[in-house]
Amino acid sequence: MSLVKVEFSEKVGIITLNNTQKLNALSAQLVDDIIEALDNFQKQKIHIIILRAPEGSKVWSAGHDVKELPSKMRDPLSYYDSLEVLLRAVEEYPGPVIAMVHGSVWGGACDLIMTCDMVIADKTANFAMTPAKLGVPYNSTGILHFMNRLPINIAKEMFFTAELVPAERALNVGIINHLVAEEELLSFTLNLAATISTRSMLSIAVIKEQFRVLSKAYAITPSAFERVQGMRRKVYDSHDYEEAITAFLEKRPANFKGE
Repeated sequence: MSLVKVEFSEKVGIITLNNTQKLNALSAQLVDDIIEALDNFQKQKIHIIILRAPEGSKVWSAGHDVKELPSKMRDPLSYYDSLEVLLRAVEEYPGPVIAMVHGSVWGGACDLIMTCDMVIADKTANFAMTPAKLGVPYNSTGILHFMNRLPINIAKEMFFTAELVPAERALNVGIINHLVAEEELLSFTLNLAATISTRSMLSIAVIKEQFRVLSKAYAITPSAFERVQGMRRKVYDSHDYEEAITAFLEKRPANFKGE
């Protein structure tokens, strides 16, 4: 059974994350279902996508499914990891992908929000970037998503504290495009999508692609890349990484030792 609900109307496709029993954690199956929905919409020439959770959900998504993270000795965020594949699919979709957010957004789902082209939210929305709680050495492309969206000091605070950013502050720092009343969230998002649908989608597609390409135009030397990868490997081979995953599954605080 698919873990998403799919509907479309007037050139707008809606993908609803629909695995609330697991807090819409971005498992490989859920990710596959989202990507399949995006592929089908693209074939149908549906130009604008709204990504949402079911109405009334307290958690928009709990982020990467921690149970699917490798326990040790392997990069948890490699190029072909399911979350990474999803983020590229959203970036490369030839039309705007709008995140409509009611409820909290955690970890990898926060990265997904940052990868969407726009974010519309109500006051129940809040956002936390949690790799430091899980001992996860987040990857450079994920960090770049935040650097392209936020002032660098705000991005650092989100990563370093792993604390929730409430909706009003998220609006002020640039995570959210529009903060609207809860009862107006869907209608506002649909109206925004309807406005976009009256514009040239050929033009929008190439503009979006230029944003994508130019936002990644950062030079890095081979030695710097190899050094960062080596540093990341030390983390995912460490006691702290293994301890954090175990502690999460055992529902207890992690005992970090810095080794």
